[in-house]
Amino acid sequence: MIQFEAFTLANGLRVWVHQDKSTPMAVLNVLYDVGAKDENPEKTGFAHLFEHLMFGGSKNIPVYDEPLQNAGGENNAFTTNDLTNYYCQLPAENIETAFWLESDRMLSLAFSKKSLEVQRKVVCEEFKEHYINKPYGDVWHTLRTLAYKQHPYRWMTIGASLKHVEDATLEDVKAFFFKHYTPCNAIVVVAGNIDTEQIRSLSEKWFGPIPPGEKYNRNLPKEPEQTTKRFQEVKANVPLDALYKCWHISSRMDQRYYTADLISDILSGGGSSRLFQSLVKEKQLFSNIDCYHLGSTDAGLLTIEGKLVKGTGMKEAEAAVMEEINKLLQEGVTESELEKVKNKTESAMAFEDMSVMNRAASIAMYALLGDADLINTELSKYQAVTVEQIREETKRIFREENCSTLHYLSNQP
Repeated sequence: MIQFEAFTLANGLRVWVHQDKSTPMAVLNVLYDVGAKDENPEKTGFAHLFEHLMFGGSKNIPVYDEPLQNAGGENNAFTTNDLTNYYCQLPAENIETAFWLESDRMLSLAFSKKSLEVQRKVVCEEFKEHYINKPYGDVWHTLRTLAYKQHPYRWMTIGASLKHVEDATLEDVKAFFFKHYTPCNAIVVVAGNIDTEQIRSLSEKWFGPIPPGEKYNRNLPKEPEQTTKRFQEVKANVPLDALYKCWHISSRMDQRYYTADLISDILSGGGSSRLFQSLVKEKQLFSNIDCYHLGSTDAGLLTIEGKLVKGTGMKEAEAAVMEEINKLLQEGVTESELEKVKNKTESAMAFEDMSVMNRAASIAMYALLGDADLINTELSKYQAVTVEQIREETKRIFREENCSTLHYLSNQP
């Protein structure tokens, strides 16, 4: 059982404290309730751009990394379609340095044309390197626009277009910051060799004076149910043909999410999984094949993707994938197969919670979902899934009209 306490400052900042006296370290995790889905469709990539801008200096601290490194700390950040997360880890006796740094970034960035140009260049290079020039790099740009027609999951975190980041103005950037990077739109988790009263005092001292900002009320367009199958073919300079098939699944807080998650493991949870055994090992149609989902907060996608063995026809490969899905639809799963993937899930969750940094991030994400105690209770939601629920959810997900298919073909001889 992972213990924690919580309190809220007058400016709306929510703080969670997790004490672990077995480590000499402490982690300060700041999660902002803003992701790529909160962007203007004409100005995408801003949440990710901010992940970079937040390291470019703040109002009173021109260089973020220097004082943190002097205090023996390290830091990083990540952005998804649902959230933006910053964290730093340092010796517990230096935790106040992290409060000073993170509160100053929340108070105000050092907005300058120079900082924007530097970080814009970094993000544009990342866009080109990973999504334009890299083989298969544009796959998820294509898949998202194929599978989503209304919901802002239809663009990637990096942005829908390189031009959106290239055209971002200082005024655009300031407006995005003051709309989303506010105490009332943030969750702070402090974990490690600390105690609650110490953290309450530091929170009041460093974060308390920051104006609350205006609460951002999310009102996103709901994705309508997909009623016809969708298909797209792409030819590109890649070494192997690849197959991608996506199906819409439930949102993160729906009990059906846990069933879908277990289905993805049944199909593709390692070397003994169904897809690998049949299509890679026995039939040798794919060099590798995966089934996964992105764990998105709103209704997400269950995806099967695989690179075909050279010489294998796409028609044959896709038919073999569908044969495995039909087998699951018709025969279901056994109690022992379900138990096996549940055990695997339990091990993965236990391993993930071993580090204090991961625990801090998990508490923050569960708090964002509305229930920080899910860090302790979520496993029971997986354990509660039955063979019959797997059967029903399989039928619900793998409907032909719920599927979007991408054939990504090599134009190499």
